[in-house]
Amino acid sequence: MSERTGIVQNHLPRRHPLEKIKVGDMLSLQREDNKFDSNAILILNEEGKKLGYVPEKDNIVFARLMDAGKLLKAKISSINQKGSFTQIGVGIYLVDL
Repeated sequence: MSERTGIVQNHLPRRHPLEKIKVGDMLSLQREDNKFDSNAILILNEEGKKLGYVPEKDNIVFARLMDAGKLLKAKISSINQKGSFTQIGVGIYLVDL
């Protein structure tokens, strides 16, 4: 299973984790208790640093899978600068154990 989505960050502080990522990097996904989005899924780099979120428009099915105990991983498929924004395309995959 795979889905393409994106993360957007703005006004990055110095040494932000986005500065070190590259296409092909594997990322971790983690559910977050979030008062703004009950389906929030954090996207973390290999060091466990927050890169952003799976967009709200894409996260419902992934959140349900994760809540059911399924392991999902993400892999960076593209990185694009759009002005002061960095857009990251990721593939999200169900890991069979």
